[in-house]
Amino acid sequence: MDDVRSQHAQGADAAASMQHMQLLLDVSRNVAALDSLDAVLDALVAVAAEQTDADRATLYLDDPETGELYSRIAQGIGRREIRLGRHEGIAGTVFKEGRALIIDDAYSDERFMGRFDSETGFKTKTILAAPIRTPKGKVIGVIQVLNKTDGIFSDKDRETVEAITAQCAITLESLQLIERMEKSQARESAFMNVVSDITSELELPKLLNKVMSEAARLLNAERSTLFLNDAKTNELFSYVGAGLGQTQIRLPNSAGIAGAVFTSSESVNIPYAYADLRFNPSFDRQTGFFTRSILCVPVVNKSGTVIGVTQALNKVGGPFSDDDEHRLRAFTAQVAIGLENAKLFDDVQAMRNYNEAMLQSMSNGVITFDGDGATRTCNAAGGRILRIDPEAAAGQPMADVFGEANQWLIDRAQRVCETNEPDIAVDAEIQAEGETVSVNVTVLPLSAGEEETLGVMVMLEDISNEKRVKSTLSRYMDPDIADQLLSGESGEAALGGKQSVATVLFSDIRGFTTISEKLGAAGTVAMLNDYFEHMVECISDQGGMLDKFIGDAIMAVFGVPLPHADDPDRGVRAAINMQRALQAWSPTDPDGNEFPLHIGVGLNTDTVVAGNIGSKKRMDYTIIGDGVNLAARLESACKQYGAQILLSELTVNKLKGAYRLRQLDYVVVKGKTEPVSIYECMDHHTEETCPNLMDVMGLFADGLQRYRAQDFVRARERFIDVQKARADDVPAATYIERCDVLLKEPPPEDWDGVWIMTEK
Repeated sequence: MDDVRSQHAQGADAAASMQHMQLLLDVSRNVAALDSLDAVLDALVAVAAEQTDADRATLYLDDPETGELYSRIAQGIGRREIRLGRHEGIAGTVFKEGRALIIDDAYSDERFMGRFDSETGFKTKTILAAPIRTPKGKVIGVIQVLNKTDGIFSDKDRETVEAITAQCAITLESLQLIERMEKSQARESAFMNVVSDITSELELPKLLNKVMSEAARLLNAERSTLFLNDAKTNELFSYVGAGLGQTQIRLPNSAGIAGAVFTSSESVNIPYAYADLRFNPSFDRQTGFFTRSILCVPVVNKSGTVIGVTQALNKVGGPFSDDDEHRLRAFTAQVAIGLENAKLFDDVQAMRNYNEAMLQSMSNGVITFDGDGATRTCNAAGGRILRIDPEAAAGQPMADVFGEANQWLIDRAQRVCETNEPDIAVDAEIQAEGETVSVNVTVLPLSAGEEETLGVMVMLEDISNEKRVKSTLSRYMDPDIADQLLSGESGEAALGGKQSVATVLFSDIRGFTTISEKLGAAGTVAMLNDYFEHMVECISDQGGMLDKFIGDAIMAVFGVPLPHADDPDRGVRAAINMQRALQAWSPTDPDGNEFPLHIGVGLNTDTVVAGNIGSKKRMDYTIIGDGVNLAARLESACKQYGAQILLSELTVNKLKGAYRLRQLDYVVVKGKTEPVSIYECMDHHTEETCPNLMDVMGLFADGLQRYRAQDFVRARERFIDVQKARADDVPAATYIERCDVLLKEPPPEDWDGVWIMTEK
């Protein structure tokens, strides 16, 4: 009887074994007949769920490019791609350890990721997860079956799943490889098409726009920017930033992450931008964009010279990979020639436009003639001096342009054309429509080489009485103002005023009385002359007008008499450069020892009255108004706040550039009734003058926010943290004292945080 039972059992085992073998054979045949990875994934998860009597199955494959596990199918919820880290969740654990897991209660396992249930509405109860191995033992993925219908998964279920996946592992790996190759080929084909299209573009703004658009698409990034180096200014510039619109951005070619890549020629891959001290978050604040990850590579031309950098921001799905870096390097290498050609074309166009504009704007007359003596060009000043129509002069013989009365000038021009040697006539006279005009004449040959002569250029400098007077006046006042005074206005009109929006700058030397006592009268004057030389240069470089010296103080204005679109920025840049100039230059005492100078600078932008104020015998072109007074109050307030540059909110609100500004206070200055926010500009600071600058700014901003919310306890803690980062931070010390006072005597509920200044 026992023998019969044994024979029956053996027969059943043999039948089960045959059935199992037949199953694997069928799976192998079915999979081999499929021609796409998606079809194989569909077939495998369907078989795995059916053979283990489970509700659902999911198969994850390894993506070596991103270091993630991905699935393109989850049975019962339709097709979509799911990605997770190699070490995340149950699947990540099985992939990492290379062994199967059976979990009887999913939610009691800390490795279970319940978010997928939340997204799909599915309730996971039991899990069987097994690695997918190739015949060589390499784990290439993980298969998961969920919710066995009649209890919990068994070792037999595990063996079945492992056998099914082992049978098809080679097919999966092969199809994965084929899919990657097809994607790579498609990408390379698209890459070459893009490069061909891009390098055919010569207009630099359009080319940059194309490059950035394709770079962002190539790397699946949210935004990208290409900076080219301007060797004349040592700046990196870009006409476009994907998503920002066509805007020119300029920054020093050694500043920030882009500057670090440009100067070092080394790529930078930053997964967390705000954790890198080189990252400047001001552009994020300016644009509302949030930078997460950054990939920045140098752009190198065929001679090995770095001509710029390419920056990609925020890789979709995670940080940038090494493959992204290689791809971006290859892309920029291919388009580098096109970039150089476009930049050269842009430079040529810019130079041509510049030369034409310069020619027309010159106060000196410029007339050019070809080798036959025919007029090629005549600028507006030439027409004015010779009393002719510049446009009508084109093509006219030299004799008709200059006239018979100026035969000496015609002879000189012809001699220069023959000898190819320049000629100069100082304080000469020419006749123009019966009038005598005093001029300096320069005649220059125009040549294409050492022997080929193209013609001659005649330059006429009008040195009549008006120009001599202007030359004298320009020593005492701004040349633009001298132009206005010599423009033919009557004395009464010159005394009038004009309302203008301008940015006013006041600066003052700290401790000047002590310094003057130390240097003596002669030494003080010599020191001030050197100091004013440096400071006025900083103001003039930004197009500002020096209004006056008031003892050791300077008053300057930006936007008067000639306005610019960025006058507030010019004023701020001038203030920053003034502070930096004092960091590089120091006066000496009578013993020859250098000592530092410290100044405070106040800036305000407002409507002012500008004009010549005084009497008919003595006038002074200046500006007056409340806007001027507030700038002076801010300069004085630098002492109270321990600041070197203070800006009013009126200036800050009109700034176009990005600066390191921290809001200091909301005050009513002496002599005013309306409160105004004041800001400290900290761009001139170095690590030595202000260590931990970004920490100081962040902690102070948080403290100020809590202070205005009347959370004085936490505000005080933040200001103490500021002092830990920067021990001599005067504003932090000031707010600690205020917090102590307000904690003892709390303000009313409608308190707005305004502080009334009692000192000028």
